Amino acid sequence: MSSVFRKGYFWLLVLLALTLIVFSRHLSLLFNPQALLTALCNLGPWTVPVFLTAHILATMVGIPGTFLVLVGGAKFGLWWGSLWSLMGATGGAIAAFGVARYLLHDWFRGRFAKHPVYRNLDKVMDTHSFNCVLAVRFAPLSPFNLVNFLFGLTSVPVGAYSVGTLVGIAPGTVAYTWIGLAGLDAIRGQGLWPLTLAVGFLGLLSVVPIYLRQRQSSR
Repeated sequence: MSSVFRKGYFWLLVLLALTLIVFSRHLSLLFNPQALLTALCNLGPWTVPVFLTAHILATMVGIPGTFLVLVGGAKFGLWWGSLWSLMGATGGAIAAFGVARYLLHDWFRGRFAKHPVYRNLDKVMDTHSFNCVLAVRFAPLSPFNLVNFLFGLTSVPVGAYSVGTLVGIAPGTVAYTWIGLAGLDAIRGQGLWPLTLAVGFLGLLSVVPIYLRQRQSSR
């Protein structure tokens, strides 16, 4: 990692840490969708910036962001909710990746560089980095926060990681946003069919990677 990147990322971490301290008393909202939705509705023009900041910080420190995506659908609708959640989740994933790459990568590499598993993984990341990130991200039920840090311990380039994450999580983000919007409509008595379709779409996304692996192995 270049010294320029290290220095720039150090100050970015400092800024995010200070922001996290400022918002720390509101962290409980991330585990209470109804309270979070109410809080966002009272922010006026600050709604989107606060939503994006919460997404980035939550993802960076390993807090599951599923509730945020669901609330994003209920608050912003399907398309805007998907866009803001996609931006926030990708930004947070890059921040978490950077934490692992900046703080732990050199130590981890020095300790496990000679291990066959790590050498093979590093080789795959050098030659098929984007495809690897995309394959892992496409599964909407994969451990998103854990994967962010694990990728930071490998040699995957930050560009391939960022683009692979953005593209790979887009379908799942749309699905969860749709569930949030459809769930709110169901609560308001507007029927269960949209919610059923949204859950079905998420289920379909979950089995697509399995189908593709089986099809590839059968060739």
